[in-house]
Amino acid sequence: MQFSLEEIDIFNRNGIFSGSDEAGRGCLAGPVVGASVILPIDFDGSTINDSKKLNFKSREEAFKLIINNCSNYSYHLVDNYEIDRINILQAAVKSMNDSIKSLKIIPDISFIDGNYFYSNEYKYKTIIKGDSKYMSIAAASI
Repeated sequence: MQFSLEEIDIFNRNGIFSGSDEAGRGCLAGPVVGASVILPIDFDGSTINDSKKLNFKSREEAFKLIINNCSNYSYHLVDNYEIDRINILQAAVKSMNDSIKSLKIIPDISFIDGNYFYSNEYKYKTIIKGDSKYMSIAAASI
């Protein structure tokens, strides 16, 4: 996968962006986990793709590549008790917001997988099927 034109444009303006995604929203039980990743401009993402499109071995190799080469990453887990209290959609939003908040550097913009997200603290843009269009979101999906 290559960086999207929007990601490259932000790099060219010396901006910092992150990609964010969540996992676990479709499960009947268990936590929802949000992750955020900041990648460097020289990151080789040729093996990166939407995590659902990678087999186990490829996903594990991509994970190691991301962790060893990203500028920063974080993740946040929302457990089943919190999900029951606030609902699964709000838990997904919370997990991604908290993962952005936990980054060592707050990005100028966060690209969020999906069509629903909100934050009063961060500039963001939702991207439908973003994990197959934006390398930073794909990295967060892994």
